[in-house]
Amino acid sequence: MPMSASTFWPRWYRLLARANPVIERAWRRVGLGNTVRVVIPGRRSGLPRSVFLGILRVGDGVYLGHPDAVADWTLNLDAAGGGEIELHDGRRRRFAAELLEPGPEREAVIRATFRQHPFPGGLLYWIFRRNLRAVGPFYRLSPARRA
Repeated sequence: MPMSASTFWPRWYRLLARANPVIERAWRRVGLGNTVRVVIPGRRSGLPRSVFLGILRVGDGVYLGHPDAVADWTLNLDAAGGGEIELHDGRRRRFAAELLEPGPEREAVIRATFRQHPFPGGLLYWIFRRNLRAVGPFYRLSPARRA
């Protein structure tokens, strides 16, 4: 019996979390495709929480997404409304995020996941594309306003 998306994705991200030290060394040295570090204040603690994610580009738009219904980072992003992106060379950019509603823009971003995420990410997103389209949250990013 095939594994469901709701079973697969938490296991996949736990495995990636264990590999974070190796991922970070490679990312710092040469970058890893579209991978960036995203730092978002924790929804309860307010402390910065970081996660490696794949940034997506469609036309002039910049996006983040998750293949399953929720993750800690999506809950934090929903609460904070934005965060900071760090590139592998150390440059940082603050951003505001807006959750995409179903429609052509969201569908274009979903299709971008299949070809823009490094292997095996794009393939995994494609395998679980039905779940991705049904429940995956995707966000349009824009530069954060200065306080």
